[in-house]
Amino acid sequence: MQLIASDTDQGLARMLDGYSDPAILVSANYEILATNERYRETFGEIEVDRGAHCYEVSHGYRVPCDQAGESCPLLACKSSGAKERVLHIHSTPRGKEHVDVEMLPIRGDDGELKYFVEILKPVSIASAEFSTQQMVGRSPAFNHLVDMINLVASRDTSVLLMGESGTGKELAAKAIHQASPRHKHLMVTVECAGLTETLFESELFGHVKGAFTGAVSNKPGLLENAEGGILFLDEIGDVPLGMQVKLLRLIETGSYRAVGSTQLKRAQFRLICATHKNLKEQVACGAFREDLYYRINAFPIVLPPLRERCEDVGIIAKSILGKLSPDENYRLTDSGIKLLSGCHFAGNVRELRNVLERATIFAHSNIIDVNILARCLLDAAPLQAVDQAGQWPDLKTQQARYLNDLLEHCQGDKSLVAKIAGISLRSLYRKLGLLEKERR
Repeated sequence: MQLIASDTDQGLARMLDGYSDPAILVSANYEILATNERYRETFGEIEVDRGAHCYEVSHGYRVPCDQAGESCPLLACKSSGAKERVLHIHSTPRGKEHVDVEMLPIRGDDGELKYFVEILKPVSIASAEFSTQQMVGRSPAFNHLVDMINLVASRDTSVLLMGESGTGKELAAKAIHQASPRHKHLMVTVECAGLTETLFESELFGHVKGAFTGAVSNKPGLLENAEGGILFLDEIGDVPLGMQVKLLRLIETGSYRAVGSTQLKRAQFRLICATHKNLKEQVACGAFREDLYYRINAFPIVLPPLRERCEDVGIIAKSILGKLSPDENYRLTDSGIKLLSGCHFAGNVRELRNVLERATIFAHSNIIDVNILARCLLDAAPLQAVDQAGQWPDLKTQQARYLNDLLEHCQGDKSLVAKIAGISLRSLYRKLGLLEKERR
């Protein structure tokens, strides 16, 4: 244990070594008083006797996180007097990394908040740096997505991933699988789009010999491969209505029959679904069963479009180029990144990838500049920042809409609302109280 030489309660500081995750002891004025061994192994040594502050060490800031545009778990802890958590991007010996931060308050004999234990859990499902395998980004919208995935991954809850085409729904499903207790088993993907009811049923459940014309032998379904793992139904909004009944029965009972068979089989899996369609509208027009919608929508996650995370375009583009041509070492100029960041990609990351692949064909060297990119931006329109400014509501209005919509979705269950929003129940009540005052 590394401990500052002062009158700090040494017994309290030694408590840090009882945590299996990296942990530090922080004073009420943000000063790091002690670290545990796991912290030093993960993040390196801190010269605590020099009065290092948590915001300096973790972010390189000169002021506390809340004064630098970040959410501050210590400030939130002071306000609520209870445990708080937040997902941050920290500076580490390996570069920028996503870290799940949990802050625990400790009161002195007088009842006042005196110390805080900060537990830091590195998040491996996404990267804040270059990566050809993981989701990448640092923007607030992306961090919220990572936080939601990190919250639900360890559970067996059904997840519905929603977002425009090309926002990375399959990558998000893989991230949930990677961080789940089922990661040693397979994640089996079923592409629902374009399949007829018979084909879908045969693909998912399998069929027996003679079940239909062309069924010359028994064939196991994809569901058998997902045993113990994850079943990912991509574009579930395209599942034929007749098949939705059988899918609902599978989810509710965990049982199914292969096409043409009378033998009942059992299935044990976790369900993740994805769609670019508005399923509520599909339900309203009778194209999607309401009961199935509520069965798959236990934990909804909305993936932000690229235009809402413009600051991530540069790192995404570099990661795409690394995947497209790992040996060519293509580099984007700063002006090229600025040009891409100002474009509206209707196809999101998928369209950005097409642009960059064209750029590698046009490039005469490993440098990709604005002249090359201009030849490749066939469909991407520039973002009209000035025009859009009047269309976007302020942050307070956005938050009010979000909480009201979430309350309606959760049918007034505030505990569930707080869980999905990633805040404490006390913080939720405080925010709802402020909204109520403003309405008056």
